Parts: sequence; C-alpha cells; structure tokens
Amino acid sequence: MIDKLSWISAYPEIILLIMACVIALADLGVTSARRTSTHWLTLVTLAVVAALEASYASAGATVYGFGNMVVSDPMGNWLKCFSTIALMVTLVYGRPYAAERDMLRGGELFSLSMFALLGISIMISGNNFLVIYMGLELLTLSSYALVALRRDDATATEAAMKYFVLGALASGFLLYGLSMIYGATGSLDVNAVSKAIASGQINHQVLIFGLVFVVAGLAFKLGAVPFHMWIPDVYQGAPTAVTLLIGGATKLAAFAICIRLLVEGMLPLAIDWQQMLMVLSIGSLFVGNLAAIAQTNLKRMLAYSTISHMGFVLIGLMSGVVDGDVHYAANAYSSSMFYVVTYVLTTLGSFGVILLLAREGFESEEIADFAGLNDRSPLYAGVMAVCLFSLAGIPPMVGFYAKLAVLQALIATGQTFNIGLAVFAVMMSLIGAFYYLRVVKVMYFDKPITASTVSAPFDVRAVLSINGALLLVLGLLPGGLMALCANAVVQMLGT
Repeated sequence: MIDKLSWISAYPEIILLIMACVIALADLGVTSARRTSTHWLTLVTLAVVAALEASYASAGATVYGFGNMVVSDPMGNWLKCFSTIALMVTLVYGRPYAAERDMLRGGELFSLSMFALLGISIMISGNNFLVIYMGLELLTLSSYALVALRRDDATATEAAMKYFVLGALASGFLLYGLSMIYGATGSLDVNAVSKAIASGQINHQVLIFGLVFVVAGLAFKLGAVPFHMWIPDVYQGAPTAVTLLIGGATKLAAFAICIRLLVEGMLPLAIDWQQMLMVLSIGSLFVGNLAAIAQTNLKRMLAYSTISHMGFVLIGLMSGVVDGDVHYAANAYSSSMFYVVTYVLTTLGSFGVILLLAREGFESEEIADFAGLNDRSPLYAGVMAVCLFSLAGIPPMVGFYAKLAVLQALIATGQTFNIGLAVFAVMMSLIGAFYYLRVVKVMYFDKPITASTVSAPFDVRAVLSINGALLLVLGLLPGGLMALCANAVVQMLGT
C-alpha cells in the first residue's frame, strides 16, 4: 500500500500529468488560431506547480516515496521549480513565433511541452535507475516530436531524425551501463548501489565497464565532446521555440541525473568518473569555443557555445573529491548547480530576442540579421548585449560570477593539474569572448538592414525585460542564489 508521504512527494508530477491530459483534451474544442485559452491554462498550471515545488524546497525536508524509488529533496525541488519557470518563459517567448508558423493548429506544442517537463521532473526526482530512465525517455520522446512539429519543414524533419537516431544510441549506452551496474550490485536503488560499491566486495572491473557507458550516456545529454555532434544540427534545424526548450530546462535535468547517478549512486567510484569528466570538459571547452568562431548562424554559434559551457559544468562536477576526501564536494557541486541555473537564465534571454526578431516574417538566425538592432530597438539590443556579456563571463553580469565560482572550486583542490586546467579554461573563455562581442559589435556599430522597428506583445516585452535585469542583479548580488544552491547540495549530500 502506498503511504501518504509517497503521494505528497509526487504531487507536482501528478498535477502535471493530469493537467497535460486535460489541456490536450480541452484544446480539441478551441477554435482560436493562437490557442489563447490553452496558452493561459498551461501557464496557470505551470505557475501552480512551480509554487508547490518552491514551497517543498523551502521546507527543506527530504522525503522518500514509492518504496524509495522517488526522492523529494531541496536540490531536486529547486531544480524542478527552475525548470518549470524556464518552460513558462519559453512558452511566453515562443507562442507568437509558433502562431506565425502555423505550429498552433493543435495544442501539441503545449501538451508535449508539459509531458517533456513531466519527464524532467521524474528524472530529477528519481532515486531508482528505472525511474530515472523512464523520465529520460519521456523527455526525449516528447522532444523528438517537438523538433518535428513543423511537419512541412525539411530542415526541422532532418534535425528530428538526427536527434532521434543519436538520442536512441545514447539512451542505449546509458541503459547498458546501468544494467551492468545492476548486475554487479544487485540493486536498482541509488542509495543501495552506493552502499554496495562502498563495501568493496564487488568486481571493480565490471563497475568501471558499466560506468564508462553511463558517463557516455550522460555526456550526450549534456552535449559534451565527443558526444556533441547532434547539438549544432538540432539547435539550427529545430523551430527556435523548441530550440529554447531543448537548450534551457533540459540542461537542469541533465545536471540532476549526473548528481543522482554519479554523486549519490557512485561517489565511491569518484576517482574513476572524475577522470572521465575531466577529459570531457577539456574537449568541450576546446572544441566548443574554437568551432563557434567560424559560425555565421547565431543559433549554431550558441549551440557550440552551449558545448563550451557544459565544459564548465563538468569542471564543477569533477572537483568534488580529492584523493578520497569529500571535503570539497559541497563547494564544487553547488558551484556547478549555480552555473547551470544561471546559464539557463541567460539562454532564455538570448533566444528570447532571436524569437522576437524572427517574428518579422523570416528566421532571424544569421548574425548579420542583428545589424543595427540598437538603432531599431535599444531595449532589445540592450537585453541581447547583457546576455552575450554574461555568456562571455564579463563582469558585472552573473556569468562572470558563475565562472569564478566554478574555477574557485577547481583551484581549491590544490592539485597542480587542476590549477593548470583552470588556466586553460580562462584562456578558452577569452577566445569565447571574441564571438560574443562580435555580435555586440554588429548590433551597435553596423548599419541596419531594415528601418522597421521591433514590436512585441506586452507579456513578451515584460518577461524579456525582467530576464535581462535578473542577469545584472544576480551578477551584482549573487549571494542569495549561491546560498540556495549551497544549502540544497549540503542537504543532498547529508542524506
């Protein structure tokens, strides 16, 4: 019999599931081409879910439910809350874009987005290999359908096929790795696996063999080199509103399953998986930044930029354990969590401006399309500039503090190689600053292609302004969010 605590721990997911089905059915009777009632019902649902998740996170309790298969802890609830808010912002930015491209003929955009968020929530809450994998599959299947939502667009269809084939391969890697670890430990429960590995009575070679496949699967979800080839093609080929969903909330889920599987489940093997993450981070920083320089398509440039930023996230994850000492773990993992949260916030703003310009009747994807944006709309040029400065790590934007926090966690280990890696990461960031500042130069110093001004609905204008302001405010006052991440990680490690 399922106890009351189990139901309480899963209330946000239950509400999401019920309302996703209700919205899909209710939309059948909607005649509005812009799906106004469906849109607002979705936003209200997401607002309620986000408020519930925030209240759970603020309570600070860790609850295990459904036979320890699900965990509701502060870290997971904050990540779910941020993911829900990210989806709300994505739908606000994306609805005008989707309406102009006939993507709202049905309510698929809203219902599939909610099912994708449900998958994200299940991944974050999973305390069992099967639950985590089920959440992952729900997210990826929804994402495949969303990428192909413009059925008559050959580019979107091609991107969906690439995403599907490579995603299936990566899911196979992850599932095979998890099955190897299950075979070695005899359990699918994350906590039980950790205890079994810590006992030292398991064949180490079998564990490492499974671990390699698990890390490969996780690297694909993060978009780390050499499992990154899908990112530029999918970012460029997918409808921009869907690109924002894939590049935003899903990164929080990828970070969460790295924590659940590697930190909570296989911390005794940290000396092994940290070396793998180190190689992935070096490759991601190098390839991501150098490849981005050659791009003229802004979505493709931001895709390679994503790869380099995931390198920084991996740097935080690989800095937690030094010679078996977990003293640095809280600082390292909280810095990585802070980085991924602020990166998602920045991504929302940058793609929000791309979506805004794209609604003028063409896909505003080329860097040249942003020429003279400051003359046409100083507000949106300012928001885009703030986002680009944050991505480049230029103070006082929040991206600077995020990079500083991760590098500080790496240097705090005191290991010579890690200090060298920190220097390498700074050098790669300097290279990265070039392609971000190139876009700023185009916006402020090049002549505009068209004299038309940029207009936007009030809700888009308001959310975009708040989005840009947060990047500056959190850069000047990062203490609150950093403390939130630190407390969440400490409580996760304590349980």
